[in-house]
Amino acid sequence: MRLPGTRYQEHGWEDVRKLLGAGSLAALRACDLDAVLAPARHAALLDDYTDALAPLLHAAGRAARLPGNSYGDSVGALAMTLLCELQARPAFWLAFATGLAGEHAKQGPFWRAAAGDALLRKKVNDMYATLRDQVDADNYQAATGQPCSANRIYTYRMLDTAWRAIEQVFAGWPGTAAQVAAILDRPADAMPIELRQLTSAARCRPEWVIRWSESLERFGGSPGPLHTRSKRFASLRNQPERIGALLLEIGEYEALSANADGAAWLHDAQAAADWLEDLDRVGAESARAAGAGVDAVCPAPRHDTVTAALAALAAEALPVRQAVCLKLLGPDDDSYPDDWRTGPGAGLPTLEQLAALGGMSVPTLRKRRNAAIDRLVGMVPAAQGE
Repeated sequence: MRLPGTRYQEHGWEDVRKLLGAGSLAALRACDLDAVLAPARHAALLDDYTDALAPLLHAAGRAARLPGNSYGDSVGALAMTLLCELQARPAFWLAFATGLAGEHAKQGPFWRAAAGDALLRKKVNDMYATLRDQVDADNYQAATGQPCSANRIYTYRMLDTAWRAIEQVFAGWPGTAAQVAAILDRPADAMPIELRQLTSAARCRPEWVIRWSESLERFGGSPGPLHTRSKRFASLRNQPERIGALLLEIGEYEALSANADGAAWLHDAQAAADWLEDLDRVGAESARAAGAGVDAVCPAPRHDTVTAALAALAAEALPVRQAVCLKLLGPDDDSYPDDWRTGPGAGLPTLEQLAALGGMSVPTLRKRRNAAIDRLVGMVPAAQGE
C-alpha cells in the first residue's frame, strides 16, 4: 500500500520487522534488563539498547540491501531510521519497558529463560509496529496537510488488505461463486462483469467490503474485520461513504505514484541499459575485426561505458548524474567510484539525499533526471545504426 509520505506500509515491512526483531534480541542480551523494574532507569536503558543495536544493524546493512519499499529505501536503511525514531520518540520505549515490568510481576525475569525469547521478541515487534504507524501518520500529515493518526493508517491498511482479498475471491470464480454471490448480493452463476472491473482500490465498491467482511465467518471460519467484537472498525460498518473515500484515496495515490515510476520509465531505463551494453558489444567487435585484443581497445568496458554516458551529461550537476545512474543501474553497481557510495548500504544516496546535496527539491531533481535520461535514450538509434 502506498500513501503520501509513508515508507513502512509496503511489502518490505516484514523484512524490516525481522531484522529489528533478531537484532533486538541480541542487543537486549547485552543490556541489564533488570533496569525495566526501575522507571528512573528506563531512559538510560534506551541509550544502552540503541548503542548495542545500531552496530548490529550497520553490520547487517550489506545483507539487508533488498528493497524495503517502492521508493528505493533498503530494508537496512528503514530499520536504522526506525531505531532513530525510537530515540526521538521515547514514549514508545517507555511503554515497552513498562510492559516488560508488568510481565515480570506475573512470571519473574522471564527474559533470562531460553523460552523467554519468544515473548521478548513479541514485545519488540509490538513496539516497532506501533511506532512505524505513528511515524507514517506524521509523515502523511506533513505531506498532505491533512490530519492523520496511527489508527487511521491502520484503517487504510485494513481496507487495502480487504480489496486485495476481494480481488482474490473474484479471481477464484467459479470455484468461489458462492462467496462472490455473497459479496455482490446476487447470484453469480454466470461470470459477473464486476470480476473484470476490480483493478484497483479505487474501483472497489464499499458495499463489497462490508459484505466481504460479513461473509468471512461463513467462508473463512472467523468474523471479518468489520464484524468482530473489536470496536476498532465498528464505525465503518455503517459508513460506506467513508469506506469509499478511503479506498479512492488509496487507489488514486497508487496510480499517481505508478505513473511517476511505472512501465513507461522502466521501458526507457531498459532502452538506456541496452544502449550501454551496445557500446560494449560494438567496441568488442571492432577490436576483434582489427585483430587486437578487447582489452587494448576497451580495458574497462563497464566503467568506460558509464563514464562515456556521464560525459554526455557533463553539463548536469553531479547529483543529477548520480540520480540518472540510480534510476538506470540501481544503487549498487561495480562502476561507481568509492566517493559516490555515501548512501544506505554503501551504495548511491537516495533520491531525497541527492536532492539535498544538490540544493533542490525532489520534484526538480526528478524532472532534471528524467530529461537527462531522455537525452540518453535519444542517442540509442544513432549508436545502433553505426
